[in-house]
This record gives sequence, C-alpha cells and structure tokens, in this order.
Amino acid sequence: MTLSPARVPATGVRRLTRTLYGYAFLDDFVLLYPVYALLFADTGMSLWQISSLFALWSITSVVLEVPSGAWADARSRRRLLWTGPLLTAAGFALWVAVPSYGAFAAGFVLWGAGGALGSGALEALVYDELDRLDAADRYARVMGRARAARLLGTVAATGLAGPVVARGGYEAVGVASILACVLTALTATRFPEHRVRPESTGDTWATTLRTGLAEARGNRAVRGALLLIPAVAAVWGALDEYTPLLIRDLGVADATVPYLVMLIWAGVTLGSLLTGPAERLGTSGLAVLLAGAALALAVGAMARSLAGVVLVSLAFAGFQLAEVLADVRLQHRIDESRRATLTSVASLGTELATVATFGVYALLGTGMAHSTVFAVLAIPYLVTALALARARAATAGP
Repeated sequence: MTLSPARVPATGVRRLTRTLYGYAFLDDFVLLYPVYALLFADTGMSLWQISSLFALWSITSVVLEVPSGAWADARSRRRLLWTGPLLTAAGFALWVAVPSYGAFAAGFVLWGAGGALGSGALEALVYDELDRLDAADRYARVMGRARAARLLGTVAATGLAGPVVARGGYEAVGVASILACVLTALTATRFPEHRVRPESTGDTWATTLRTGLAEARGNRAVRGALLLIPAVAAVWGALDEYTPLLIRDLGVADATVPYLVMLIWAGVTLGSLLTGPAERLGTSGLAVLLAGAALALAVGAMARSLAGVVLVSLAFAGFQLAEVLADVRLQHRIDESRRATLTSVASLGTELATVATFGVYALLGTGMAHSTVFAVLAIPYLVTALALARARAATAGP
C-alpha cells in the first residue's frame, strides 16, 4: 500500500519526535546530577576546588564547542549524537572507580567533550529534518517538549537518587548514570538524517567554519540572536550546579536535598511545556519574563525557606522558557549549511559566560551565604531585560 503525501510527513515527524524525546529523557536521566556536588564536598573538595571542576567542565566545552559544530555541519550529526554519551559514560566510570580531584577533573573533561559533540548538532538535525517534512513551524513546540522530556529525566533521576544513594552510596548512582549514557547512545542511532552533507560536495570542515563565522560577523539579526542566548542561559545554568548547596543551607538532611532539587526542576519542566504558546511573546514580553524571573530568584533565595525554593523553581522556569525562545529566534535566522556551526557559536558564548559566573560565585561565596550570592546573580537578568526593552523602544521609535 502506498502512503498518501500527507501521511508520509506525519509518519516522519512522529519518528523524529519520538526518538528526540527518548534521547532527551535518557540524556538527563543521570542519578549523579543532584548529588555530585555533595560527592565532591564529601570527598574533601573545597568550594574553590568544586568551582574549578565546574569551570574545567565549561572550559572543555569552550575549546571544543565551535569546532564540533563545524564538524557536525561537515559530517554526520547523528554520529556525533551517539559518540558524545559514550564519552560521558567513560567520565562517570572514572568518578566511580577512583573518586579524587584528578578523576573528577578527567571525568569533567570527558563530559564536556561529549556535551560539545551534541551541542549544535541536535538542534540542527531536528530543525533540518522538520524542514524537510515541511514542519519547521513546529520547531519551537517540539524543542520545548524535548526540553520538558529532558527535565522529566532530571526529575526522575533526582527522585531516584535519594533512595539509591541511601542504599548503595555514590557508587550505585554512578553505575546507574553510566547505564543511562549507554542507552542514550543507542537511542541516538535511530535519528533520521537525510541531508546532503558538505563532505559529499567537496566542502571541508574549515570552509564550513569560516562561512559560519562570516555570517555571524556580517548579519546583524544573526549576531543579536547569538548574543541573546548566552545572556539568558549562562547565569542560571551555573547557579543550577549550586542549588544542592543552597538547599542544604536550609538545614535539611542530605537525603532530602534531591527531593527539593526535584521540586525546582518540576517547575522548569512546566516552563518548557509553555514554549509553544509563549512563542508569540515579542521582545517586550521577553523582557518582562526575564525581569519577573530575576525578581523571583532574588526573593526566593533570600527567603531561605521552602517557600523560597518554590520561587527559585518559578525563576528557573522563566529562564528555561526564555532560553528556548532565544534558540527559536536563532534557528529561524540561519542557513541549513551553517546551522550547527552558528548554534555552537551561541553555545560557546554561553560557556564563556558560565565560566565567568563560576569564578564570580567562588569569589562571592568566600564571604557570603549561598542565598546572598544567588540574589546578587539575579542582577544580570535585570540588565538583559532592560537592554531588550531599550532595543524594542529603539525599533518602535522610527
């Protein structure tokens, strides 16, 4: 039986989205997420050492981010998507086998490399496959749901982390995390990939990189979209690493920490599911969203209570929603042949800003409580909201 033209795209979209949602869920179904900061602290790491590990993670991504994006445009994006999780699994294996500063550092290098391989490649593959199926207008909704699936993976892993660490210790959550990475790699092999890659037309990795960077320099709309992503994503992405320490300062037991982290990420999941309707927000609406989230973050952190944790959850939900919307703006403005490269340029900016945030956090954290540092780091979002409002006013003025 021959399928009708309408049925073929529908079938293709379903295959793509099911694979994407499964991949996103498993990629963040890592039981180490809510407890690895505690693992480092319990191994004897100081705040500066913990911050240096986070910074090393980001520096690895900084070094590899744009080259891996150009590689994804010049080679198979699907291949990079299954290779990355295997590198992460190797890093987690080191943490389980020889927990020490050196092993943690090597593990973060492998994790950073694995993340860099998938960064840009995933968004580019999904957008181009949807475009091939005449469904590019679904990108915001699909990626919002993928973020929600990713966050559900985080929430599920967080919920399991407490009983697993209580029964089997950090070794048990480490082994579970390794298995999740292997399943992620297997799922990635099912992604469709139909584009004609530059390698078959004679274009090189270096050519792809040069043309992508030239577009970033020469196109003002693309440049603005590239800058918005790190402005939205970096600070809250760094703060996420310190949320267990913020919660621990409430005086709760260590076994309770993962459940309160899960509460935060449940709110973020809800924010991701609102991406489709929120795509209608203009520049002014995005500015209001960021300002409101910044205020919720500052007030919630300073409250030092369970109600404050709820406000932090709402703030992270707003930041997550704004981050997806910023990515949608970028994808609509760039060309297929340079999509992964330019998405990786935006991720590079995010990683650089994240490294800076880790340094600022370590500096402020030596003399301030975690709650105070969280409140101070809400200020950059108010600045970004003001910049968006001014840009909207300048556009509307003429």
